[in-house]
Amino acid sequence: MKAVGYRTPGAIERTDSLLDLELPRPEASGHDLLVEVRAVSVNPVDYKIRRGAIPPEGEARILGWDAVGTVVAVGDKAQGFAPGDRVYYAGALNRPGTNSEYHLVDARLAAVAPRKLSDGEAAALPLTSITAWEMLFERLDVARPVPGAANAVLIVGGAGGVGSIAIQLLRARTDLTVIATASRPETRDWCLSLGAHHVIDHGKPLAAQVEALQLGAPGIVFSTTETCRHLDEIVALIAPQGRFGLIDDPENLTVNGFKGKSVSIHWEFMFTRSLHATPDMDRQGALLADVAALVDAGAIRSTLSETMGPISATNLKRAHALLESGKARGKIVLEGF
Repeated sequence: MKAVGYRTPGAIERTDSLLDLELPRPEASGHDLLVEVRAVSVNPVDYKIRRGAIPPEGEARILGWDAVGTVVAVGDKAQGFAPGDRVYYAGALNRPGTNSEYHLVDARLAAVAPRKLSDGEAAALPLTSITAWEMLFERLDVARPVPGAANAVLIVGGAGGVGSIAIQLLRARTDLTVIATASRPETRDWCLSLGAHHVIDHGKPLAAQVEALQLGAPGIVFSTTETCRHLDEIVALIAPQGRFGLIDDPENLTVNGFKGKSVSIHWEFMFTRSLHATPDMDRQGALLADVAALVDAGAIRSTLSETMGPISATNLKRAHALLESGKARGKIVLEGF
């Protein structure tokens, strides 16, 4: 089968940063589904691993976690699926990725794909939807009010993949006022089109801009990117007893400033359940089923912003480069081989 991966970690500019490969087709057993991949999307985790993770001796590392495809075989312990089902999912970090014609995924991580979306539109959703959902509704518990705080959430990095779906999930499932950050006219318009009530500029100090909205101090802040850059402003603007969540990887995170306000801090990593085979790992499949229902009901839409052609080393290099530039909006998708 065709696949795309790398043998030596490094910069995307290297000629061998990503390679077109031919690999044996895997076989389904246990809890696994064998999926014929139709579309994938690209996430920051792809380039972070490509930059630094060394594959085992003599092997290639296959990247990619988001996928949409058709089930072609079912393991003896897999439940809820049959050959022919069209599924979508974000796979496990410690297994080969989705940039391959055929891919094995634990059935507990998958769900039937939204009926109203194309393959590319659906492929844009799994990883970011899980990340946003787990952070908002499980870690930050946005449905639980913060005493005295504004009925509002601030999303730092609203136009990125996670921010784009977080805005929509908040609008679809809560009555909270959504404040997003963006720094360019096109990303500002993108956030507003997704349902953000207000958009402020993360190129400028955040606290004064939030205060100018005259809503009061938000009780919830979700930082999707550049947390260290904005941390002092977040400490200043968040309400006492608020809840702060982040998903990026700051080199140093000094959180002492939150103590005076008794702010709780929550880190989200959507691969935790699959990496540790937690007893509730099937929650991710159920979560994706809920997202599909919201899509099919017209409550949320795909965050696909650009399709870069078929799945190949050349096209994936372009996608990685754009994502690494920090200028991507929404999600980048590739379809077919």
